[in-house]
Amino acid sequence: MASEIRVPTLGESIVEATVSKWLKQVGDTVSQGEPLVELETDKINVEVMAEQAGVIQRIDKPEGSDVAIDDVLGMVGEGAPSTTTASTQSTEAPTTEAKVTDNGHDNAPAATPVARRMAADHNIDVQDIQGSGPGGRVTKEDVVAQMQQATNIPTTPPTPAASPNTTPLPMLVTATDRREERIRMSRRRQTIARRLVEAQQTAAMLTTFNEIDMSAVMELRKRRRDAFKERHGIGLGFMSFFTKAVVGALKAFPIVNSEIQGDEVVTKYYYDIGIAVSTDEGLVVPVLRDADGKNFAAVEQDIAELAKRARENILGLAELQGGTFTITNGGVFGSLMSTPILNAPQVGILGMHKIEERPIVVNGEIVVRPMMYVALSYDHRIIDGSESVRFLVRIKELVEDPESLLLEG
Repeated sequence: MASEIRVPTLGESIVEATVSKWLKQVGDTVSQGEPLVELETDKINVEVMAEQAGVIQRIDKPEGSDVAIDDVLGMVGEGAPSTTTASTQSTEAPTTEAKVTDNGHDNAPAATPVARRMAADHNIDVQDIQGSGPGGRVTKEDVVAQMQQATNIPTTPPTPAASPNTTPLPMLVTATDRREERIRMSRRRQTIARRLVEAQQTAAMLTTFNEIDMSAVMELRKRRRDAFKERHGIGLGFMSFFTKAVVGALKAFPIVNSEIQGDEVVTKYYYDIGIAVSTDEGLVVPVLRDADGKNFAAVEQDIAELAKRARENILGLAELQGGTFTITNGGVFGSLMSTPILNAPQVGILGMHKIEERPIVVNGEIVVRPMMYVALSYDHRIIDGSESVRFLVRIKELVEDPESLLLEG
């Protein structure tokens, strides 16, 4: 008995994916529930499990293929796969049928799908590559070797014949290392790019700025740091202060906690705060649920766990959906000031930045204080300029008086 390996339902609003990595190959024995293939979506990566024990009979969708829900990825069955099935479906097995054609040449050598795609991406003709795989099949390692060989070939400019009546000009030194690399954007990166452009095209986005004196927060953290960590097992960071300040400001200005749905404005009186996290695959925004009901320790613990899961690429879809407002912190990378882009359909996003000691005037005297620029990008279609400015001022007031956060939170 055999069963097809199909693309499962991937979650709300996700209708397609890319085959990221096959964890098993044709001929491999698998157990029921064992992961077979990893799919990349615009939000998370999903592992497809074996519905029955058996042997991988064939692979229909090689790595890099775009697939939709319920597409057949391959087959698991009983017993060893047939020679023909294994050779024609596996992404790396030798081909025993007609020669695979590459770049439009009927007599091109056989090559794995990965090798063909890599060669095409780098404008390399597989006819120029000596295959090292079974039967002379070109593998991805052969393409890599060809690329390295092409890079290392020295180029010597021709020497023009000297004219007896002219003085030889000095030889021009030409740079020989002009290497380029072409890599297909991941599905997640493509989606991030598309949504950022859409956010700027569909929203009337403006940004207002302010600066916050971080002296009180830093002094409080210094006094409470050791006791806080000993009691809760986690450090007291800046994100908990800003998260609680955002909640307080959203309560004072509910319109910033809204979204536009058609001709209606939907204002939310719950506070699910998105925390932007940078990963190797791009920016993701896991959501801290019911932030108003959490104390400082719970906020710090939940943010740390969400960031860890984001960087390990194990976030669930539910952890990425439904945020009402977003906080992003470019200061961890040294950014002094930036203009954050809205995380649609939300209408507000707060940008934190680097803390830097600067001279400011306090009570008529110049003093040096640790200052942070903050930015609020907002959708001007429903948020007026006065509301945006007062919202950011409220955040400033709460952070500069951190004890007040206990009342606001």
